[in-house]
Amino acid sequence: MRMRILHLGINYWPDETGIAPFATGRCEYLAACGHEVAACTGLPYYPQWCVPERYRGRWFSRDQQNGVTVLRSWMYVPRKLTSWRRILHEGSFVCSSLVRAFGNRRPDLLFVTSPPLGLAANAIALSRLWRVPYVLHVADLQPDTALELGMLAKGRFLRTLYRLEAAAYRNAALVSTLTEAMRRRIIAKGVPLEKVAIFSDWVDPQLFSIAAPGESPEAIRKSPFTVTHFGNMGVKQGLEVMLEAAKLSRDDSGVVYLLVGDGAARPSLESKVRELNLPNLRFLPLQPHDRFLDLLARADVCLVTQQRTVADVVFPSKMITLLAAARPVIASVGVKSEVARVMDESGAGVTVAPENPRALAGAVIRLRADRGLLARMGRAGRAYAVDRWEREAVLKSTERKLAGAFNGNRVPAVVSGAVDADRMGGREPH
Repeated sequence: MRMRILHLGINYWPDETGIAPFATGRCEYLAACGHEVAACTGLPYYPQWCVPERYRGRWFSRDQQNGVTVLRSWMYVPRKLTSWRRILHEGSFVCSSLVRAFGNRRPDLLFVTSPPLGLAANAIALSRLWRVPYVLHVADLQPDTALELGMLAKGRFLRTLYRLEAAAYRNAALVSTLTEAMRRRIIAKGVPLEKVAIFSDWVDPQLFSIAAPGESPEAIRKSPFTVTHFGNMGVKQGLEVMLEAAKLSRDDSGVVYLLVGDGAARPSLESKVRELNLPNLRFLPLQPHDRFLDLLARADVCLVTQQRTVADVVFPSKMITLLAAARPVIASVGVKSEVARVMDESGAGVTVAPENPRALAGAVIRLRADRGLLARMGRAGRAYAVDRWEREAVLKSTERKLAGAFNGNRVPAVVSGAVDADRMGGREPH
């Protein structure tokens, strides 16, 4: 059955990290399946928090990209991020995107990606106006995360967010999310379990072609041993632990720490590196795709870090990438977190206490000394990724569940661990 689908979401192509690649991939897959798809989105800005020159100075724009009509609307993008500037940033898009959506043809189905949670208000309004169902895709439990990170204090504004969240779940035809842990938390908020499905992210197929440790000439001992963090440098990542670990091994010329990417916290991290005088820690900007794959293949160990207060359900999208690329992982995260659970299930690396630089530096030393263990971890992580995050299977499952929501039939993700009836798993956004 052919559907006319309107996607509402703040991040889309050409943003390269976080939610954008997966929002884009879902829309383009649905268009390739014969559905008529429009994406109502904002200006590109992430993770640099800077709008490219070609997109500046326009309130609205319209493009065609791989079968999808891309409808952009203006929003405020702060150069220096604070909690209240983020609220203004998201609020400006919620308002402008509502106007933009009104100018579009009536769809058969609304597919709304949160964050920002404010888009749920648009979904409720448009759903009632057009008399069409909407699916709410929860990539981040935004009120929970803001509270647990101390970005928002308890009070009237936070209570308003929770009321909006409850209304969004109540009025949705289907609520989707990324992991079984996130699904359980949504159900615990009073949403019927048959109404909550898993729409996992997926693996870029090119990642499976990267040689695992010990499978290429590169594995013949090279120096230095490279410990790499890829992706967003924000508050949730708590990357200060990486700087402190580098400080502990400053005199060891055989280990180099590498930060690849961008984000709101990068300027303060660079300032601290200069202050600590760390010759063994280097920064690289976001890389073109081919260069990124090359750096990924050269990484001996990759890092996933989270602040101690980050919600236990948060699952960074980079985990899918790293495991698919057969990179051994050191996860500096809470022992009860979703990341720790996947690390334990997959055997893809080791988990150390969050915000503990000595534990992180110690794990680097242990893994550096055992090349055989690194190879086994890499292969185990890849096998886990193949089983759960193969792109075609994930997107086919997503299309089926969207069709079920359109037809008024909820298609639940009955899962064991991270795997639903279609053998899928999940993760986190930015």
